[in-house]
Amino acid sequence: MTDATTVLGPDEIRRALTRIAYEIIESGHGADDVLLLGIPHRGVPLAERLARSICEAEGKDRGPAEIQGQLDITLFRDDLRAHPTREPQRTVIPRGGVDGRTVVLVDDVLYSGRTIRAALDALAAIGRPAAVRLAVLVDRGHRELPIRADHVGKNLPTSRSERVSVHLTETDGEDAVRIVRPAGASGGGAR
Repeated sequence: MTDATTVLGPDEIRRALTRIAYEIIESGHGADDVLLLGIPHRGVPLAERLARSICEAEGKDRGPAEIQGQLDITLFRDDLRAHPTREPQRTVIPRGGVDGRTVVLVDDVLYSGRTIRAALDALAAIGRPAAVRLAVLVDRGHRELPIRADHVGKNLPTSRSERVSVHLTETDGEDAVRIVRPAGASGGGAR
C-alpha cells in the first residue's frame, strides 16, 4: 500500500506551463527560432502545450506543429541491459530540422539526469542545434549527472524512496502531480 499527496492540480500545471512558455520567449527563443522536442511519453503532450502557448503569445500564423516534435531516446538509454524490452517510439522532427535551431528538450520529471543524457545523445545523432535547453514540469533533485534544467515548473524536494507521479489529460485522463510514498514512510521528504 502507498500514500500519495497531490502537489499540483490542473490550474497549477497550466500556470507552470504558461510561465515556462513565456520564459522560453523571453530568453530570445520565440516561435521563429525554437524547436520543442518532447521526450516520450509525457514530455510529448507537455511540448505540444508549450508550443501552443508560445504560438498564441506571439500571435504567429505558424501552427504549434511547426515548432514541436518528439525525440525517441530508447536506443540511447544506459539501462537497456536491465530493461531490454522497451518499445522504440517515433522521432518526429518538423520541417527545417534541428540544425542551427535552439532545441528545447521537454520532459515531465528531472531526476537522475540519465534520460536527458540519452536525449542529448539521440539529438546529436540527428543534427547539430545552435543551442540545447531543458524544460521540465518537475525537478525532484537527486542528480547523478551534471545536468540542470533551464525552465522548471516546480521544484519538489523528495527522498529517494518517494516517487513523483505525473498524470496528464492526454495520457491519463487528468492533470495532476503526486508524490507517492511507500507504505510506512514519513511525509518529511515533500515540502
